[in-house]
Amino acid sequence: MQSSTPFDFQTEVIEQSKTVPVLVDFWAPWCNPCRILAPVLERLAERHAGKWVLVKVNTDEFPEISAQYGIRGIPNVKLFSIGAVIDEFTGALPEYQIEQWLRKALPSPWSEDVDRAAAEIEAGNDETAIALLEGVLANEPDNRKAAAMLVRLTLFSRPEEALKLAETLEAEPDYAELSESARTLAPLLIRPLSELPEGESREAYAQAVETLRSGELDSALDRFIGVLRENRQYDDDGSRKACIAIFRFLGQEHETTLKHRRAFDRAF
Repeated sequence: MQSSTPFDFQTEVIEQSKTVPVLVDFWAPWCNPCRILAPVLERLAERHAGKWVLVKVNTDEFPEISAQYGIRGIPNVKLFSIGAVIDEFTGALPEYQIEQWLRKALPSPWSEDVDRAAAEIEAGNDETAIALLEGVLANEPDNRKAAAMLVRLTLFSRPEEALKLAETLEAEPDYAELSESARTLAPLLIRPLSELPEGESREAYAQAVETLRSGELDSALDRFIGVLRENRQYDDDGSRKACIAIFRFLGQEHETTLKHRRAFDRAF
């Protein structure tokens, strides 16, 4: 990619970033990590053509730009959008790490719909939120935030679909706990109760699962903890796994989690 003059930087980065995100690679010819990173960024730019553009700035040739943007170590990569830096990293990261970083850092053209969906959830309009999020994912399948929100909204009503969606979040650190919770709870929601193993806790466990299916997580935790006290091993330690999954689904600071956590810990 081309080097930029100060005037070109204004045009190629600041102005261009108002229509498409611009990834700026601050580098220098004597920098070995820069030479390692350069072909990686160029491959990614070709792979994601149309989503963002790459501009390279030689810090030796343009020290004033480097100083303006606080470049202290190179390679330094900054992502510009709407005329401003929105994220950055320093050093020659592996390609897969840069891909992960880009997924989080790049602004989504569907972010307004995701925000609208969040507002609809807050207002109790789940069906409207679901429609908005499904529209986002139809246009942008990699939108992890939309996927996570949809998993939360549909896990108990459409567990098969929610499970497939949750599996796409498995490698995302921000959503790993949600994904794991869905992968534990969805089979309980899907499996016919007639297939539960025989045993003295079968009826109580089935009642816990039915309560879970209704979305009454407070009562479901009560019932699972009751089974846990009687027979921890029932259904391959199913009650313990279900409680942990519900805690993770709700969040460790949720009032329902806090209400039941102590009883859960004492049930062993």
